[in-house]
Amino acid sequence: MPTLIQLKNGQFSETEDRFTLVGPDDLTPASGGVILSLARFEGEGALLDEGRPVGVLLQPDEAVEALAYDLPRIAVVALAFPKFRDGRAYSSAALLRSRLGFTGEIRAVGDVLREQAREMVRCGFDTFIPSDGSSSQEWAAAAHRYRHVYQTAADHRAPAFVERSPSDGL
Repeated sequence: MPTLIQLKNGQFSETEDRFTLVGPDDLTPASGGVILSLARFEGEGALLDEGRPVGVLLQPDEAVEALAYDLPRIAVVALAFPKFRDGRAYSSAALLRSRLGFTGEIRAVGDVLREQAREMVRCGFDTFIPSDGSSSQEWAAAAHRYRHVYQTAADHRAPAFVERSPSDGL
Protein backbone atom coordinates (compact mmCIF):
# COMPACT_ATOMS: atom_id res chain seq x y z
CA MET A 1 0.00 0.00 0.00
CA PRO A 2 1.46 3.39 -0.95
CA THR A 3 2.22 6.03 1.67
CA LEU A 4 -0.54 8.56 2.17
CA ILE A 5 0.68 11.92 3.46
CA GLN A 6 -1.91 14.27 4.90
CA LEU A 7 -1.64 17.96 5.73
CA LYS A 8 -3.86 18.77 8.70
CA ASN A 9 -3.66 21.86 10.90
CA GLY A 10 -0.37 22.83 9.27
CA GLN A 11 1.29 19.48 10.05
CA PHE A 12 2.26 16.72 7.63
CA SER A 13 1.74 13.14 8.80
CA GLU A 14 1.53 9.68 7.33
CA THR A 15 -1.88 8.14 7.67
CA GLU A 16 -3.85 5.11 6.60
CA ASP A 17 -5.94 5.48 3.47
CA ARG A 18 -9.62 5.02 4.28
CA PHE A 19 -10.55 4.91 0.58
CA THR A 20 -10.31 2.15 -2.01
CA LEU A 21 -9.54 3.21 -5.56
CA VAL A 22 -12.01 1.29 -7.71
CA GLY A 23 -10.80 0.58 -11.23
CA PRO A 24 -13.04 0.70 -14.30
CA ASP A 25 -13.68 -3.06 -14.26
CA ASP A 26 -13.49 -3.67 -10.48
CA LEU A 27 -16.49 -4.51 -8.36
CA THR A 28 -17.46 -1.75 -5.96
CA PRO A 29 -16.77 -2.87 -2.37
CA ALA A 30 -19.90 -3.32 -0.26
CA SER A 31 -18.69 -0.93 2.44
CA GLY A 32 -16.06 1.68 3.14
CA GLY A 33 -14.93 4.73 1.22
CA VAL A 34 -14.39 4.47 -2.52
CA ILE A 35 -12.79 6.63 -5.19
CA LEU A 36 -14.30 6.25 -8.65
CA SER A 37 -13.35 7.63 -12.04
CA LEU A 38 -15.52 10.51 -13.24
CA ALA A 39 -17.26 8.29 -15.82
CA ARG A 40 -17.99 5.63 -13.23
CA PHE A 41 -19.13 8.22 -10.69
CA GLU A 42 -21.59 9.64 -13.20
CA GLY A 43 -22.96 6.13 -13.72
CA GLU A 44 -22.93 5.09 -10.05
CA GLY A 45 -23.61 8.39 -8.31
CA ALA A 46 -26.29 6.68 -6.25
CA LEU A 47 -23.47 5.60 -3.94
CA LEU A 48 -23.73 9.09 -2.44
CA ASP A 49 -27.21 8.20 -1.21
CA GLU A 50 -25.85 5.25 0.79
CA GLY A 51 -24.17 7.61 3.22
CA ARG A 52 -20.69 6.21 2.63
CA PRO A 53 -17.65 8.36 1.79
CA VAL A 54 -17.32 8.69 -1.98
CA GLY A 55 -14.51 10.28 -3.95
CA VAL A 56 -13.88 11.02 -7.59
CA LEU A 57 -10.65 10.63 -9.55
CA LEU A 58 -10.26 13.32 -12.20
CA GLN A 59 -7.82 13.03 -15.06
CA PRO A 60 -6.12 16.23 -16.28
CA ASP A 61 -8.45 16.58 -19.27
CA GLU A 62 -11.63 16.34 -17.15
CA ALA A 63 -13.24 19.54 -15.88
CA VAL A 64 -13.81 19.98 -12.15
CA GLU A 65 -17.00 21.86 -12.96
CA ALA A 66 -18.57 18.49 -13.81
CA LEU A 67 -18.64 17.85 -10.04
CA ALA A 68 -20.10 21.22 -9.03
CA TYR A 69 -23.59 19.93 -8.20
CA ASP A 70 -22.34 16.98 -6.12
CA LEU A 71 -19.34 18.62 -4.41
CA PRO A 72 -21.05 19.17 -1.04
CA ARG A 73 -21.52 15.38 -0.75
CA ILE A 74 -18.14 14.28 -2.15
CA ALA A 75 -15.52 13.43 0.46
CA VAL A 76 -12.41 13.51 -1.71
CA VAL A 77 -11.40 14.68 -5.16
CA ALA A 78 -8.27 12.89 -6.37
CA LEU A 79 -6.44 14.78 -9.11
CA ALA A 80 -4.15 12.74 -11.34
CA PHE A 81 -0.62 13.69 -12.34
CA PRO A 82 0.16 11.27 -15.19
CA LYS A 83 3.60 12.91 -15.46
CA PHE A 84 5.17 15.27 -12.94
CA ARG A 85 5.46 17.97 -15.58
CA ASP A 86 1.72 17.95 -16.35
CA GLY A 87 0.45 20.82 -14.21
CA ARG A 88 -3.23 20.86 -15.10
CA ALA A 89 -4.14 19.36 -11.72
CA TYR A 90 -2.77 22.50 -10.01
CA SER A 91 -5.41 24.57 -11.82
CA SER A 92 -8.10 22.04 -10.95
CA ALA A 93 -7.19 22.19 -7.24
CA ALA A 94 -7.19 25.98 -7.25
CA LEU A 95 -10.60 26.03 -8.97
CA LEU A 96 -12.03 23.55 -6.47
CA ARG A 97 -10.94 25.69 -3.52
CA SER A 98 -11.49 29.21 -4.84
CA ARG A 99 -14.39 29.13 -7.31
CA LEU A 100 -16.29 26.05 -6.22
CA GLY A 101 -15.69 26.42 -2.47
CA PHE A 102 -14.78 22.74 -1.95
CA THR A 103 -13.73 22.12 1.65
CA GLY A 104 -13.17 18.36 1.40
CA GLU A 105 -9.96 16.49 0.73
CA ILE A 106 -8.03 17.21 -2.46
CA ARG A 107 -5.60 14.38 -3.13
CA ALA A 108 -2.61 14.33 -5.49
CA VAL A 109 -2.08 10.93 -7.15
CA GLY A 110 0.18 9.66 -9.89
CA ASP A 111 3.67 11.00 -10.57
CA VAL A 112 3.77 13.13 -7.39
CA LEU A 113 7.20 14.30 -6.20
CA ARG A 114 8.11 16.07 -2.97
CA GLU A 115 9.71 18.92 -4.98
CA GLN A 116 6.11 19.83 -5.86
CA ALA A 117 4.98 20.02 -2.22
CA ARG A 118 5.06 23.80 -1.80
CA GLU A 119 3.13 24.52 -4.98
CA MET A 120 0.59 21.77 -4.30
CA VAL A 121 -0.15 23.11 -0.83
CA ARG A 122 -0.47 26.65 -2.20
CA CYS A 123 -3.05 25.44 -4.76
CA GLY A 124 -5.16 23.62 -2.17
CA PHE A 125 -3.99 20.00 -2.07
CA ASP A 126 -4.04 18.50 1.41
CA THR A 127 -3.33 14.82 0.78
CA PHE A 128 -0.56 13.27 -1.28
CA ILE A 129 0.51 9.84 -2.47
CA PRO A 130 4.17 10.46 -3.33
CA SER A 131 5.63 8.39 -6.14
CA ASP A 132 9.18 9.01 -4.96
CA GLY A 133 8.77 7.20 -1.61
CA SER A 134 9.34 10.35 0.42
CA SER A 135 8.22 10.66 4.04
CA SER A 136 5.98 13.19 5.73
CA GLN A 137 9.05 14.89 7.26
CA GLU A 138 10.58 15.33 3.80
CA TRP A 139 7.28 16.75 2.53
CA ALA A 140 7.13 19.21 5.42
CA ALA A 141 10.69 20.38 4.71
CA ALA A 142 9.92 20.83 1.00
CA ALA A 143 6.64 22.65 1.63
CA HIS A 144 8.25 25.09 4.07
CA ARG A 145 11.54 25.59 2.24
CA TYR A 146 10.86 29.29 1.63
CA ARG A 147 9.42 31.63 4.21
CA HIS A 148 7.83 34.25 1.98
CA VAL A 149 5.12 34.08 -0.64
CA TYR A 150 4.28 36.89 -3.04
CA GLN A 151 0.57 36.44 -3.71
CA THR A 152 -2.45 35.02 -1.96
CA ALA A 153 -3.50 31.45 -2.71
CA ALA A 154 -5.59 28.61 -1.34
CA ASP A 155 -3.24 28.15 1.63
CA HIS A 156 -4.15 31.66 2.90
CA ARG A 157 -0.55 32.63 3.70
CA ALA A 158 0.05 36.36 3.97
CA PRO A 159 2.10 37.78 1.08
CA ALA A 160 5.46 39.38 1.84
CA PHE A 161 4.16 42.93 1.29
CA VAL A 162 1.67 42.43 4.13
CA GLU A 163 4.50 41.42 6.47
CA ARG A 164 6.46 44.60 5.77
CA SER A 165 6.19 47.29 8.38
CA PRO A 166 5.27 50.85 7.33
CA SER A 167 8.63 52.05 8.73
CA ASP A 168 10.46 50.37 5.81
CA GLY A 169 9.95 53.56 3.83
CA LEU A 170 8.25 51.79 0.93
